[in-house]
Amino acid sequence: MIKGKMSRTKRLERIRDDLSRQQDVSIENLADKFGVTIMTIHRDLDFLESNGEIIKTHGGATMAKRFTFEFAFRGQQNKHHDCKKAIAVRAIKEVKDGDIIMLDTGTTTLEVARFLKVKKAITIITTSLAIVSELQFAEGIQVVFLGGYLRSGSPDMHGPLTEDNIEKFRADIAFVGADGVDREANTFTDNLEVANLSKRMAKNSSKVVVVSDSSKVCRESMVKVLSGADYDMLITDSGVGVKNLDRLKKKVDVEVVHCKQ
Repeated sequence: MIKGKMSRTKRLERIRDDLSRQQDVSIENLADKFGVTIMTIHRDLDFLESNGEIIKTHGGATMAKRFTFEFAFRGQQNKHHDCKKAIAVRAIKEVKDGDIIMLDTGTTTLEVARFLKVKKAITIITTSLAIVSELQFAEGIQVVFLGGYLRSGSPDMHGPLTEDNIEKFRADIAFVGADGVDREANTFTDNLEVANLSKRMAKNSSKVVVVSDSSKVCRESMVKVLSGADYDMLITDSGVGVKNLDRLKKKVDVEVVHCKQ
């Protein structure tokens, strides 16, 4: 049992957190955990269900699919967040007012988007709904959203239509994420649907910058996307290690930022 009286708002947040970590919860267990009556928990779950956040089951509740995804995406954002922010701060130094920018999908490029709000008269081309949402009210930024099919379990577009749309544009700079960067500076993705999009963004941009925190550096993933010759700069953090850094610098220009690991 949690000691001390807890507000309903706080209790609802704790229930959401419990559901984000497990498939379902028990009404009796929640009542015991928070030191409230079963009827109180019923009312809490009724409220969450009315918002579409959960689905009530016999004796408990499970997270609605949409919110399961949102918690998963938020979890990815929170991993190595300080390093992603530091990478983004360094990345926007490559951008000039008036530039046309392609932004790949991913939580690191989303951080880049947030810091780009200080730039003036820039155009951002992206396949990411998360980036569009972040920038929709940003002054001085024109956003071009590339349509197509919505990827299952991801706030991003993909498919032949999206690929064809990319071919219509040229950019001054592309910021591309990666699920892996090996010691030869090749980049990788865990998702085949993303590979062609990242390749086309790189091909249609005058300068290509890969942004990736050190947890993804010196590892491979399912699909190779870019070789070291396909991009101009890798921005990562000091967790990459000196030996790996020396090897990478033989293949590509590497910028290292410092952050809390």
